[in-house]
Amino acid sequence: MYLLLVVFVLLMGAAVGWSIGANDAANSLGTAVGSKVLNLKQAIILIVIFGFLGAFLQGSYVTKTIGKGIVPLNELDKNISLYIAVVAVFAACAWVVLATYWKMPISTSHSIVGAVAGAGLAVNAPVKWKMLGDIFICWIFTPIGAAILGFLFYKALQNSFYRIIPRKYLKFTIAILIILSGCYVAYTWGANDVANAVGVISGTGVMTPRMCVIFGGLAIVLGIMTWGYKVIETIGSEITRLLPIMALSAQLASAVNVHVYTLFGIPVSTSHSIVGAICGVGLVRGVRVLNFRIMKDMILCWLATPFISGAVSFLVLKAITFFVRF
Repeated sequence: MYLLLVVFVLLMGAAVGWSIGANDAANSLGTAVGSKVLNLKQAIILIVIFGFLGAFLQGSYVTKTIGKGIVPLNELDKNISLYIAVVAVFAACAWVVLATYWKMPISTSHSIVGAVAGAGLAVNAPVKWKMLGDIFICWIFTPIGAAILGFLFYKALQNSFYRIIPRKYLKFTIAILIILSGCYVAYTWGANDVANAVGVISGTGVMTPRMCVIFGGLAIVLGIMTWGYKVIETIGSEITRLLPIMALSAQLASAVNVHVYTLFGIPVSTSHSIVGAICGVGLVRGVRVLNFRIMKDMILCWLATPFISGAVSFLVLKAITFFVRF
């Protein structure tokens, strides 16, 4: 039974990593593809490289939080920690897939955090409520912080960029900066989101933290290479409505924002960060970018996701306890 649980949790972790790569890759270099700075193949290669580097070099920060900071899986009985891991990853993955089918914008980070807490409650494992509270507060400030940074970056670049760079080098310089900032987004995305796939695996001790981030990074890479192009093309065509300096400011703001949270080991939504950054740069120009219907849907999804994935995780593990004695 133990070996079967290990195999299942690894498969589910790989599935979550694949889905992250397939769906979220566009948050980094979709702009460069849409503006014809890069073609799709070049963008995918850069996302693969920098996304994996982020996961490998700094993925352990958030992995520790998911694996030990919400429910201390490393302190529990091996079988119990594996059941929590399996059910949490299953619940998070199921809710993300269902919400994606319904075209609802949700965060894998929000989903896995709620699922781990729900599974822990189902078996009366200790849940670190203070850490959960800190994570929730950071979720609120993720889009707000990105919007402020986007506003400030665009304001600074708008006032100085065209005066500093000679006109004949302007187009080339902007293209290079968009690519570099997109690579930075890919790096921070890999560093923060790999934990959603392998955080609970690390917590159970099935793999070492380093092996976990490599495993999760490879799963994300597979997602980017197989289905990542679909969302990259979509985001790329939508985001070209931004002026090049606006796109550069939004990418840079989102990357810095997510990177700061990553260093503190906080799992946040890269999607919410880039949306907040785009709103921030839009407000500099006085553009009415705040679509309140979309904002309402985003807030409702943010509120619902951890509770729904937590409820699914709780109910599934409670049902299992009727058949399996811990």
